[in-house]
Amino acid sequence: MKTYVYVLSDIHGQLDLFEKLLEDFDPVNHQLVLIGDLNDRGPKSKACFLKGKELVEKYQAIYLRGNHEDYFLKFLANPEEVADRYWLNGGRETINSLLHPGATEEYSPTEMAMMMRGHYKELIEFLKNLPYYFEWGKYLFVHAGVNLALKDWHQTTPRELMWIRDDFHQGVNHTGKTIVFGHTITPSLHGDNRTTDLWFSDNKIGIDGGAIYGGSVHGVIFDKKGIVQDIEYQKMTASWNPNQ
Repeated sequence: MKTYVYVLSDIHGQLDLFEKLLEDFDPVNHQLVLIGDLNDRGPKSKACFLKGKELVEKYQAIYLRGNHEDYFLKFLANPEEVADRYWLNGGRETINSLLHPGATEEYSPTEMAMMMRGHYKELIEFLKNLPYYFEWGKYLFVHAGVNLALKDWHQTTPRELMWIRDDFHQGVNHTGKTIVFGHTITPSLHGDNRTTDLWFSDNKIGIDGGAIYGGSVHGVIFDKKGIVQDIEYQKMTASWNPNQ
C-alpha cells in the first residue's frame, strides 16, 4: 500500500483542470483515485477519457465508474432510447468530442453509436470494466455514496453507488469507514449554492466543488490519519450557474 491516496473530483471534460491537478500527482508515493465522471458537459471528454485510461495502465490508478460513464455506455447499448436523456445530461459534448464537432446534429443516435463502437473498442471495453468503489484502510472512495439503510453497505446496488444523493447524505454512517464521494456538488451540500469547499458530515467527505458550473475542482491527498492537503482550482472562465 502506498503512503498516500490522491483523489480527484468530477472532471467533466475539463482537461485544463485535470492536467493542473495531475501536476501534484506523485506516482511513487500516491495511489491515484479518479472518482468518476471524467466525461460529459465539458468540451474535452475524449481527452479526459484517454487520460484516465492512460493513468490506470501506466500508474495503476483507480478509475471509478460514475453515472456519466454509465450514461455513455447506456447510450452505446440503446442509442435511440437513451439519446434525449443523455443530451440533457451533457452527452452531446462527449459524442462530439469522440467523433467531430457537430456530429450530434449530423447523424442519428444509432449511426453515432455504431461509429463509436467501431472506432473506440478498447476504450469502451475499458469503461465497461471500471470498478464502483475502492477501499483503502479506513477510507471508502465511491462516486455517489452507499445505501446506509443496509446492514452491509457492500450490498448497495451499482445504480445507488453511482446515483444516490439525499438518503446517503442524510443517513447515519454506521459503516466504520470515512466515505469520500463526488457526484453531488459541495455548494448544494453546503446549502448555499456558493461554497465550493469540501463538505464534511458524519465521516462523509464530499469533494465535487462543481467546476463545470463555475465552481471548483478538488484534488485531495489523504494518509492513514486524514487529509494531508486539499488542492482546489476555481473555474475562472465561467460564471457560477448550478442550474445549468
